Amino acid sequence: MTVSMQPATAETNSAWPAQKRNLFGACLAHALHDGYTDGLYAFLPVWQAQFGLSYAGLAAVRALYYGTMGGLQIPADLALRRLSPRAALILATLVAALGMLIMALPLGFSGLCVGLAVAGIGSSIQHPRGSMLVTDSYGQASRRPLGIYNFSGDLGKAVLPALVALLLPLLAWRPVLGLLAVLGVMVAAALLAMAPAVIVAPGNRGQARDEGGRGGFAMLALIGGLDTATRMGYLLFLPFLVQQQGGGSPTVGFALALLFIGGALGKVTCGWLGERLGVIKSVMLTEVATAALIAATLVTPLAATLALLPLLGVVLNGTSSVLYGTVPELARGDTGRAFAVFYTSVVGSGGIAPIFYGAVADHSSQTIGVLASAATAGLIVPLVMTLRPYLRPLSSSSTA
Repeated sequence: MTVSMQPATAETNSAWPAQKRNLFGACLAHALHDGYTDGLYAFLPVWQAQFGLSYAGLAAVRALYYGTMGGLQIPADLALRRLSPRAALILATLVAALGMLIMALPLGFSGLCVGLAVAGIGSSIQHPRGSMLVTDSYGQASRRPLGIYNFSGDLGKAVLPALVALLLPLLAWRPVLGLLAVLGVMVAAALLAMAPAVIVAPGNRGQARDEGGRGGFAMLALIGGLDTATRMGYLLFLPFLVQQQGGGSPTVGFALALLFIGGALGKVTCGWLGERLGVIKSVMLTEVATAALIAATLVTPLAATLALLPLLGVVLNGTSSVLYGTVPELARGDTGRAFAVFYTSVVGSGGIAPIFYGAVADHSSQTIGVLASAATAGLIVPLVMTLRPYLRPLSSSSTA
């Protein structure tokens, strides 16, 4: 038995409460899992001291979670697509919480590694299933809800790392991880009321042409990976850039906060922009602005750089909402798998890009490394134009 969740109209107004409940459940899970992902960064210095790890060792430890989460997106989607959204999201959250609990137990370094891998498995389940729940609930009107879902991950990234940073001076690191595990169980309990207990029948999504959808989606995934590469590359150099301009450690933290605040705002505003201008024009605008603003921060004094960072954050992070909202249009009906592939591209790029840009800077200069990230944003502009034949006209995809 399935429940059809069509986009709300005057005749189907009663569907809106269920749509909003589904969206809230997906956002709640997304915020927790993305918060888990970035909250782990706060533990790295503690683990380095606790286990005597080198920087390369820390990177390998982080990869146990990040690599598992990214590499299992597609297998997790294939294995669990017959589960209801409620079952899938609760399973994802409980598995991630179990990983946090394993890390919290006094099992030594091996326990830490096992826990990271288990938590990564849980997060690999959440992304494609939560995305598909939003898409199937809203159908052809899913672009803005997907932007909200995308934005909820940024809220989790802002809240949980800050919470961990506040708790670590007060508690040992294992109890803090234990509290994160408890939080996961609480979110899983909340999902009992939020997520639907039966598979949601796809709404009226609109289908891309069969042949066009395949090629269009491959290009979309490539563009998503390049967009993430630009963001991760610039983040690698920003602390050093601020220091070169005379900023100390507090200023570096302030600069990152300004960029992230702009990024969170960009997730919402650029989703709206995509509805008004369409995918092609929106992505061209944001990527050109990204390249220009990245280059500008190389020549501006510190005060001007700090003033530019919120605006840079909007376009640097906001493009992902436009791209993410386009996935269902080019998915050729298999939305869950499409999101899994898209997330794999994005997560994989986020892991590889800093290494690439770092190598460029090592063999030239930091300025060249920053300009390489700006050039990547510029490269997206001609690529996104190739999507034009595969996208519906703006008039049929926009919402009033």
